[in-house]
Amino acid sequence: MTGACSFSIIIPVKAVNDYVRETIPYIQALDNDDWELIVVPNEDDQNEWASDNRVKFLRSGRVGPAEKRDLASKIAKGSILVFLDDDSYPASNLLSVARKTFEDQSIDAIGGPALTPPTDTYWQKVSGSVFMSGLTGGNPERYLPVGVQRDVDDWPSVNFMIRNAMFQSVGGFDSPYWPGEDTHLCLKVIRAGARIVYVPNLIVWHHRRSGLIRHMKQVGAYGLHRGYFARHLPETSFRLKYFIPSGAFVSLAALVLVPVMPQMVDRLLFIGASVYILGVLAGCVDIATKTSLLVALGSLPFVVGTHMSYGFNFFRGFLKIRPLVSRLR
Repeated sequence: MTGACSFSIIIPVKAVNDYVRETIPYIQALDNDDWELIVVPNEDDQNEWASDNRVKFLRSGRVGPAEKRDLASKIAKGSILVFLDDDSYPASNLLSVARKTFEDQSIDAIGGPALTPPTDTYWQKVSGSVFMSGLTGGNPERYLPVGVQRDVDDWPSVNFMIRNAMFQSVGGFDSPYWPGEDTHLCLKVIRAGARIVYVPNLIVWHHRRSGLIRHMKQVGAYGLHRGYFARHLPETSFRLKYFIPSGAFVSLAALVLVPVMPQMVDRLLFIGASVYILGVLAGCVDIATKTSLLVALGSLPFVVGTHMSYGFNFFRGFLKIRPLVSRLR
């Protein structure tokens, strides 16, 4: 590679792991070779791909993904910054699709779905399936190619690209949040009057959590930050769909924990809980059409666990008055 490249791929990671070792060969096999890769571990880590001068390592210290990406952007040569997670890997045509999309100069950033890899375990597939239906996960287009190319105002950083000039003009992520750093960045981009476009054939593969407890911890962190944003950064977060899991949590908790209530309240809670249960069952049927009956059956406790964990933590985040401090794991 000589001179400036078109794409700077940035992967934040605590330390090189087996997922990173899986990801980098996929990047090296991309059908567009106009890229550089910047891996950002906490400490000096051995570059096992040093023979490929496109692969660079940048030590960051123990900071969050947002700080890692900002640090890498300062040395990035590409006109387009490509953000991937350490447990994701790209489809072979990722950059070719991106190059064609960015030919439209009015587009400043793009995002695409992150699919569950076919090699994931059964329980990982179950974890990923929760998000495939609008009735269970809310945003299926983030996990499957859905519909046509269109403008959006919020997109996860697991599969997100932005013009370097735009990224620098809004100050990068400059965010203390994790997760939620991507929502914070996208809001700054939208406030600047720029465009973010969903591209359904811009594909990466993203490994899922392997068990119910880990799954619930992950979505609980999402809920906490979304609740906080709904109150403090409401433009893209104060939306009904984000409040619905909290309503389900309150209804079910009240039915279970409060044995004696006025008859009318009790009846309303029962109706609400019944509607919720029917919605969950309909969502699982929808999941079965997109995966398999076996995965859909396994998804039932994951769906309820997702809503309870997200709903409870969204409520916590929404009521939080002091600044939210994200905890690194």
